[in-house]
Amino acid sequence: MRTSNIKPISYLKANAAEVLRNLSENREPFLITQNGEAKAVMQDIATYESTQETLALLKILALGNQEVAEGKTTPIATIARRLRARKIAAE
Repeated sequence: MRTSNIKPISYLKANAAEVLRNLSENREPFLITQNGEAKAVMQDIATYESTQETLALLKILALGNQEVAEGKTTPIATIARRLRARKIAAE
């Protein structure tokens, strides 16, 4: 991980408000270390939510690709017929 914001946990404990302010202003994550080892990453909530949405979309795409690979597809003509039949039935 490439980040210029690498801080020990003692820094986080002593400067929590400053860290949170930097997270929201700069939207760059902080890498938190403990005994010289990377232990956690902190990021602002907007970036976190964006990442979660992106991961959800990628999961949907992966599942779709898996279904295509398994042959679980329906020809577009079949779907169009079904939709027209539903529309006529609803009228």
